[in-house]
Amino acid sequence: MAKADRAGGFRRPPTAQEAVATELRRAILGGELAPGTQILQDKVADQFGVSRVPVREALKMLEGEGQISYEPHRGYFVTELDIRELIEVYHIRNILEAEAVATAIPQMTTEDDERVEAALLDTEKASKEDDIVTLTAANRRFHFALIEPCRMSRLVRIIRQLWDSTDPYRSVYFVAREHRDKVDDDHRAIFRAVTARETSEAIRLLAEHRAGTVASLQQLLAKDEEQTGS
Repeated sequence: MAKADRAGGFRRPPTAQEAVATELRRAILGGELAPGTQILQDKVADQFGVSRVPVREALKMLEGEGQISYEPHRGYFVTELDIRELIEVYHIRNILEAEAVATAIPQMTTEDDERVEAALLDTEKASKEDDIVTLTAANRRFHFALIEPCRMSRLVRIIRQLWDSTDPYRSVYFVAREHRDKVDDDHRAIFRAVTARETSEAIRLLAEHRAGTVASLQQLLAKDEEQTGS
């Protein structure tokens, strides 16, 4: 291979298991696979034209991320949280993300601000276009653009795992236009505080932002439980 070719950067094509995992993540984020939905290995293998081996490995990968769970003798299911688990996850996030943001904001640069703003604009654009998959990804980029400048890789990794475990619920939350509008307003206020380097205000706004999401998801989960009689 010529040096010029190498200079362009080599991109290894995804393995079959990575391709399957990517498509399943997209289906979960897009709401095609709702919380509690069973994922049948044979059906997935037929759908993507692969053997069961990469499907099984992809499912293990998603299980490790917390997006799906395995039940003995039953199989794999999209992660389904009850209200108490949801509150617990967000409570832990409150503690850890406040620490990450408190450390990150004083270290942020103009380039960091630009990354936050780019994610914010992508979120707003996807919201207007009713593109839930793109919106969910952009929303995640916005929040991690605030967290990652803390330069504490282990802390960021733990926070990422907590986000993974609630990913199936973001598609449920973002379906409602009023939720998306609130996210846009919250993000704008958070962005202003961050760029002004008002650390305490940014932490307060982020806590309120998470609390609003939890309250809405609590209502949605409670409604689902009433409808199913569980």
